[in-house]
Amino acid sequence: MSLRCLIGLFGPVLAFGQEFVIVGDWDVRVGGHTVRVKPPVNIDVAGERYASIPMFNPKVGGWVRGMRIKGVRAQETTSPGLLDPESFHLRAGPGGNAPVFIRGVDYEIDLEWGTFGRLTDSRIGPEQEVFASYRHAQLRLDAVVQNASGQIVIREGEPQAAAPAVPGVNAGERHWGNIYLSGFIAKLAPEHLFPVLEAAYPESPRVANATVDRLVKRLRSGQPLRILAWGDSVTDGGYLPETDRWQTQFVTRLRRQFPRARIELLTQAWGGRNTASYLAEPPGSVHHYRETVLGVKPDLIVSEFVNDARLEPAQVEERYTRLLADFKEIGAEWIILTPHYVRPDWMGLTREREIDEDPRPYVAGLRQFAAKHDVGLADASLRYGRLWRQGVPYNTLMVNAINHPNGRGMRLFADALMALFRD
Repeated sequence: MSLRCLIGLFGPVLAFGQEFVIVGDWDVRVGGHTVRVKPPVNIDVAGERYASIPMFNPKVGGWVRGMRIKGVRAQETTSPGLLDPESFHLRAGPGGNAPVFIRGVDYEIDLEWGTFGRLTDSRIGPEQEVFASYRHAQLRLDAVVQNASGQIVIREGEPQAAAPAVPGVNAGERHWGNIYLSGFIAKLAPEHLFPVLEAAYPESPRVANATVDRLVKRLRSGQPLRILAWGDSVTDGGYLPETDRWQTQFVTRLRRQFPRARIELLTQAWGGRNTASYLAEPPGSVHHYRETVLGVKPDLIVSEFVNDARLEPAQVEERYTRLLADFKEIGAEWIILTPHYVRPDWMGLTREREIDEDPRPYVAGLRQFAAKHDVGLADASLRYGRLWRQGVPYNTLMVNAINHPNGRGMRLFADALMALFRD
């Protein structure tokens, strides 16, 4: 039976030809040795103060319906599923004898996302402090490492509400895989195992593309190249250091590869919006398409729009053909970035393993469009789809637990772009 079949059946998972299999509630057998994983520690919080809370708004996404509970906060949002729904209580004071507020009368809470707020006839005033008690889980990634003495050990990661990091693996050590403790779990299950099946993304030979060929010629000759990074909040990247943004990483590496290049980088990005949003903006708007995209006269436009992901292939063809005509009119080249993977349920996924193929029709539409029109395509989606093979649950790269990649996630975009420029 093949490796793929073994994984698909959730039986023993092989890593470099050795077993990586659960043999007890918290025991894993790796390379002929059994190691014990420390169970996750759930956190009890008592009398946590909130100076005031907003009105509860059931008409928006769960992560913005009210005050974010501190223990489950992520970047801009909360991490879903980390609040014990039976544990939440809200009081007028920090002690156990303080008056209790009643859910459905004084306040409402989204128990999945951990956000709460006042109701219309609430006894809680607009500026009144409240005190919350609750229990919450965390996320943790543990590394399975064979150290320099040959011993296989579990290296415990730092628990986080979102984006837990893999513990460091030292030179001379072998990284067998990772264990993903994803919130409230009573015991290990196969979906928590992420053996390292490949050390890195398997790069393919560069495919000739007229767009990229023209850009390479320009970079080598030292002609000026104005690059516009155009996209949504992932391109804005204001939640990360400048050096972590995908476009900064890309241009830094381009300059290293092409020392004679004279590159100017511009960014036009609008969080929470898509290409249709730009096209609909009136003149004078800070995001008016003709003024802020076409009007800056870029030589190369690199677009990233995960917020276009609801488009079907026919819609991609229609809208992107219009964009391509506009870009050709101003003499600009175009490279399209396929989007990263976002939280699994938003993609129709039920797991973070065996997900090489992106299920979104939009991604298929982008690939078809780029091939048909000889537009550059940097396929970051392919790289996200293989992260599980490298021992990484992809959503652990999302600092907001939804769709905002961390620096490593941004690097995958830069990797996909640089793959177009390999010699």
